[in-house]
Amino acid sequence: MRIEVPRDRAGVFEPQIVPRRVEGFDEAIVSLYAKSLTTGEIRAHPAEMYQVEVSRDLVSRVTDEAVEETEAWRARPLDSVYPVVLIDALYVKIGKGQVANRPTYVAVGINGHVERDVLGLSGGTGGEGAKHWSTVLGRTPQSRRPRRVHCLLRL
Repeated sequence: MRIEVPRDRAGVFEPQIVPRRVEGFDEAIVSLYAKSLTTGEIRAHPAEMYQVEVSRDLVSRVTDEAVEETEAWRARPLDSVYPVVLIDALYVKIGKGQVANRPTYVAVGINGHVERDVLGLSGGTGGEGAKHWSTVLGRTPQSRRPRRVHCLLRL
């Protein structure tokens, strides 16, 4: 194959091999997005690390795909009966500049086939008292609640 190299006045043009998307690249973008980095900050990361320019459009497309997958997961059908539901709060360091431990409320159901299913995740600012858990569980839309729970355990 014959390649024609464009000429420039100073004669400094050098062709470059443009790398294909590296395996795991999309996951890295999503990871940075999950850490609340802006599109510009995400673009700067591969430029600093690998000297590779990434367009805002590419970053937006990758993060939009992740949001779509998350929404599909959240809308998936759930079993109507969970013999056991476990609830817990996991504390995660969150924030820019001022970092604080914030609870993420998790509900995991164990269905009749003894398979675990994450029923919901919810970020919060409060504690883990019974009154607070009542509020967290009450925020779950009626259509997403199991019809029957035999045992509710708070870990």
